[in-house]
Amino acid sequence: MQQITDIHQKALTINLDKAQYGTIAEIGAGQETANWFFRVGGAAGTIAKAISAYDMKFSDSIYGKSPRYVSRERLNAMLEHEYSLIIERLGESKGPQSTFFAFANTVASRSFSRDEDGQGWIGVKFQSSPCSEPSQIDIHVHLQGKKSSEDQRTLGILGVNLIYAALNYHQNPEKLLKSLMDELSYDFLEIDMIDFTGPAFKQVDNRLMALKLVQFGMTHGAMFNASGEIVYLADVLYKKAVLIERSRFNPPTLLNMNMLDCAQKQFLAEHDIPEQDLVVISEMTTHNLHSGDEIDAEDFLQRADILCALGKNVLISNMGAYYQLASYIFRSTQRPTGIALGIPTLKEIFREDYYSNLPGGILEAFGRLFKFDLRLYVSPCLNTDNAELITTDSFEPEKNLKHLYRHLLDNNLIRPLNTINKDYLCIHSHLVLEEIKNGRPGWENKVPEQVSQVIKSKKLFNCT
Repeated sequence: MQQITDIHQKALTINLDKAQYGTIAEIGAGQETANWFFRVGGAAGTIAKAISAYDMKFSDSIYGKSPRYVSRERLNAMLEHEYSLIIERLGESKGPQSTFFAFANTVASRSFSRDEDGQGWIGVKFQSSPCSEPSQIDIHVHLQGKKSSEDQRTLGILGVNLIYAALNYHQNPEKLLKSLMDELSYDFLEIDMIDFTGPAFKQVDNRLMALKLVQFGMTHGAMFNASGEIVYLADVLYKKAVLIERSRFNPPTLLNMNMLDCAQKQFLAEHDIPEQDLVVISEMTTHNLHSGDEIDAEDFLQRADILCALGKNVLISNMGAYYQLASYIFRSTQRPTGIALGIPTLKEIFREDYYSNLPGGILEAFGRLFKFDLRLYVSPCLNTDNAELITTDSFEPEKNLKHLYRHLLDNNLIRPLNTINKDYLCIHSHLVLEEIKNGRPGWENKVPEQVSQVIKSKKLFNCT
């Protein structure tokens, strides 16, 4: 099948295929997707119903009440209702020769009363063959147009792309993913979550699809929880404080886990926050997943398996600088935020050449990093030359940055992790990984017991 990228041709192709029949329900941004099918002609052969319920009472009467109208819960209520209706009303007459679908979106876009970036949920529930059980794709989008007309155009095209991709590319999720951006600009759209469910996607690992979103530049970050379920960051961080540890986790060592545990206890105590109001995240960057010029997907999934076994939420991102990570988190919460790291990473953060792309250099970077209530929780390390302990008090940045460092330290924006187990400071994950791959004894004593069990049972990292 020749790949079609033209939006008009996609809509017309669906319209002319008598085997495809569905409903389009849109809330919050007009009939932008349905409009494409009507515009190209032949929509009567595809669209069973198009609906847009703007008024909350009308919407509630159709889909039931919802605490938030722009939410995944509302999207799923819409998809379930519309799909059930088309099966109920047309299943007997058209079912044997048709594949049914229901498309829905609920979006808050830029408008006269809302001068900020839009965001929302888009999804499609569809049959991959006549009379089959449905599969579903849920997407969250961050709209970045500066005019409402730009957001509307983006939503319309994305909707057609999603319907076309679900019906034609469901056997190739990577191709499906890339096709969502046909005729769209990354300047106007970020797809920061996608979740595949149902029989058409039995072989799909959604954690890998989260990685692909980041790898393809469709988002800066994507997240899954300890159960491996794809989650939307803003939903997870809603009214929550957050603590993040960035590492290779290749594999997670006793030092990694001890650093995070110590940071968590200190963070909760300093902010007087109950544990249930804190979300702890283990973050990896795509930079740390490369094998040559390519990202090693198998290696990523092995690390993900271990972190999930440890009960960790995992964020995969393409954000190298910590101020970029902070800005990304601040989109979802302005509650207290902590980042756990070691002295070697702190040294990197204080490299001025790291911020040559910013007009304001390191000062601008730190302004963005500490914009809200963010603190760095810094573990000591051992000097590689003489094994002496380096702490936040003995750490020395470049001479011209000493006053800046002292300012951050004196104002408690940089916090020492004095409770770290000093015996763990000699553990380095890259050396542990070599020991595992080479079958050397003793590596088990440098990782948490759960990590050792997962590595051995699944034979990860070529463990024999």
